[in-house]
Amino acid sequence: MKNVILYLIPALIWGSTWFAITFQVGEVDPIVSVSYRFLLAGLILLGYAKIRRLNLSYSLSEHKFIFLQGVFLFGFNYWMVYLAEQTLTSGLVALVFSTMLFMNIFNSRIFLKNVIPGKIYGGAVLGLTGIVMIFYRDLLSFSFSDAASIALLQAVGGAYIASLGNIISARNQSAGLPVIQTNAIGMTYGAIAMAVVALLAGYEFSYSVAFSYSLSLLYLAVFGSVFAFGAYLSLIGRIGASRAGYVQLVVPIIALILSTIFENYSWTITAMVGVAFIISGNFIVLERGKTKQAPLSQKT
Repeated sequence: MKNVILYLIPALIWGSTWFAITFQVGEVDPIVSVSYRFLLAGLILLGYAKIRRLNLSYSLSEHKFIFLQGVFLFGFNYWMVYLAEQTLTSGLVALVFSTMLFMNIFNSRIFLKNVIPGKIYGGAVLGLTGIVMIFYRDLLSFSFSDAASIALLQAVGGAYIASLGNIISARNQSAGLPVIQTNAIGMTYGAIAMAVVALLAGYEFSYSVAFSYSLSLLYLAVFGSVFAFGAYLSLIGRIGASRAGYVQLVVPIIALILSTIFENYSWTITAMVGVAFIISGNFIVLERGKTKQAPLSQKT
């Protein structure tokens, strides 16, 4: 029963965080909201590490890789996500982001020299075909002046940046760096990096007084970035990364359901088939984990 609870916590929370992000875009610039979110989450995790007396002393070289993990996994990728959700529904962005599972495999081949089983290519083709089916109208009329096309590129770009962050995380874990501390420090680094970029680019630091903004910020930082990830790590410890990875199949489905209810997402037969293709492709990738574990997919 405890495994079921540990499975449901990250699945339900991560499935809903995509909708919660919609309350973060609008009045406050996306890059600023990302900085707020991960600064709060990072400070919470640092406080937890202090209370638990976990080691927080690392060498300059180790901090360099923690910093890279932070800016890729808790910085630029979510900036792209927040930008994309200004135009696309949260469910569609979550679905596009789920293709990070494919990207993890190919990036692990490039950077970690892992072997790619043949069926992974089939899964990637299914996933790509699904995206084309869902966005075929936008792709046919693609233009850099078209908001939907740009948002699609931002969502794909965010997924790829997050995949690079996963590869760096896999490298850090193989080097013996503990997950909790590297995430705590990495989130803080990511928040600071986004704040520096915002300052250099001339973005205004503001804060929305709307209750929905503060509530969604707390939800994303505390539940999406701390509690859900803690439950996911506990699940990995109990049943292994391969089986725990199936959380990633449920997340986009929940996100799409919420988009249908709250964002009036209109379904078509083509879109339904496209979603089925992407989920099937993700399943093929995750099945591969039963024989050879892929880099862990970290969600926040």
